Formats: sequence, structure tokens, C-alpha cells
Amino acid sequence: MSTIIDNFIAPPCHDEIEVLYCDDHLVLINKPSGLLSLSGKNPQNKDSVHHRLVQLFPGCTLVHRLDFGTSGLLLAARNKAMNAVLCQQFSERTVNKVYSALLCGHLEQDVGEIDAAIGRDPALFPLMSICAIHGKPARSHYRVVERFYRTSEDGTALPVTRVQLTPLTGRTHQLRIHCQHLGHPILGCDLYGGLLLPGTQQTPRLMLHASALDFVHPVSGEHIHARHASPF
Repeated sequence: MSTIIDNFIAPPCHDEIEVLYCDDHLVLINKPSGLLSLSGKNPQNKDSVHHRLVQLFPGCTLVHRLDFGTSGLLLAARNKAMNAVLCQQFSERTVNKVYSALLCGHLEQDVGEIDAAIGRDPALFPLMSICAIHGKPARSHYRVVERFYRTSEDGTALPVTRVQLTPLTGRTHQLRIHCQHLGHPILGCDLYGGLLLPGTQQTPRLMLHASALDFVHPVSGEHIHARHASPF
């Protein structure tokens, strides 16, 4: 059995967490890009969403996570009981999540669904991969919002597509892998091929933002439709 070694050291994140809503039961925040959801085993990776939140809300726990480079809506529970109820909603897939993203190139189809199983290969950590034999089922829906061009440093017009992505399952790196599988990786993705557009010198952030989160409040039973516009 291969041993997985994580040598990643997160650079300092100077952006603040934005608390969008809180009550006695839950906290809803806007997570900045470049901040871990949970602190890592390496003491240099102590800073994280959870580490910061427990300073404000002792005993809180994250109900789900966002990748290091992903920004947007993230939900935390104020106590263990609320965590259990909210986690059940996620496990039963009654929570609706929508992401905004910029993809390299122009997608041909306006809407579509990617159905491709995803598996973990310890030899490629932290990369996941499409694996029809050993992977777990994974499905994502996409809808094109607009197709446009970005001008690079050398004046080249580079095609980019703005999309809405809806994960129908919850696999690690699912949206990033599925977009790569489409042949249009997410701009700024250092793991799955979208790190740089041709003709550019600067590496942008991961252009992926959790822009919508629909769930049921665990106490009031109210249907919450949280929205946060993409910063890019």
C-alpha cells in the first residue's frame, strides 16, 4: 500500500472571511480564494477557514469544504447536533450547489452533462483522475453563460467561456476534473491543466466560485437560497 505524502505549504492568505449570515445554529460565509477549509497536519498550514471561525464561534464545525483555490459560499454548524442534521442533507443530496467558473476555450454546446467516474491514485497525490473501473460515479451539469475573449500580454485574443457548474455528486476535485475531461480546464487550475492561457505570463487564481447554496434550515425548516456573485 502506497504512503501518501502531502508536501503542500499554503502561502499566507491576507483576505478576510466574510460572514454573510449567522444565528445560534449555523454560520454562512464567503470563503476567500487561497485559504484552506481545514488546517493541515503540517503546522505551517494551521491557518484555515475552520481555524479562523472557531475564534469567533467556539465549537463550530464545517459541514462541507471548498478547495484551497475556490472561493464562495461555505456553511458551518454551531454545534454537533446541527452538524449532524446539515451533513445528512448533504449526504442525501438534497442540497443544491452551483458554481461560477471561467473555462479555457469556447465550449461548443450551451448545456451538457459530464458523467465520468473519478478515482484516487496515491502515486499521483493530490491528483484525482477519471477511472471507469475503480472510480466512484460522478456527474456534473454545465450551462454556458457567455463566450468571450481575453487579451493576453502579447495582444493575443484568448477564448474563455463563463459557465455555471452544478455537481450532481460530491467527489474530490470533481468540477476541475470534469472540465478537464471536456477539454476545457478551469482557468487558473494548477492541477488539471488550466494554469496559464497561451501568451500569458501571470497565473490567475482558480476561477471557480461557489455562487449558490440551497438547503433547509435545521431548526426553522425554512428553505434557504443563499447567493453570492462571482468576483471574476
